[in-house]
Amino acid sequence: MGVSVALSRSVLWYADLPGVAESVPLARRYVRDVLVSAGCTRIDDALLLTSELLGNAIRHSDSGREPGGSVSVVVCREVGVVRVEVIDQGSPSSKPEVVVDPNGEGCGGRGLWLVSQIASMWGWHEGVTGQVVWFQLAE
Repeated sequence: MGVSVALSRSVLWYADLPGVAESVPLARRYVRDVLVSAGCTRIDDALLLTSELLGNAIRHSDSGREPGGSVSVVVCREVGVVRVEVIDQGSPSSKPEVVVDPNGEGCGGRGLWLVSQIASMWGWHEGVTGQVVWFQLAE
C-alpha cells in the first residue's frame, strides 16, 4: 500500500529558502502560482497554513536563529489532496505544539491551532536534515 501512495504523489514545487521573515511572502507567491496552475481549489487555506508553518519554522527553530539558516518547502499533490511540508533545521528546545486555549490575550501561539482546525490532517516528525511539519488539505 505504501508504494502505491508514493507513486501517486506528484511534487509540484520544492525550494530551499533563507531562514528569514522575507521568505514567507516569497514562498506564498510561489505556492499560490503553483496551486493555481495545478487547478487546486483550496488555495487560500493552503497559503494561510503555509505562512503559519514557515513563520513558526523561522521563529522557533535554528533555521531562523542561526546565521545562514534555511527552510525548505515542498508542495505535493496526491489524488484529492494537497500536501505542504516545511522542513527546518530543528531546535533542541522547541517542538511543534498546539495551544490548548487560543483565545488567550497573547500575540502568538495560534498558528498550529489554525493548522489543526483547517487542515484535513497535519503532523510533524524529525527528518534527516531537521524537523518536518506538514499539512494536507482535501480538495
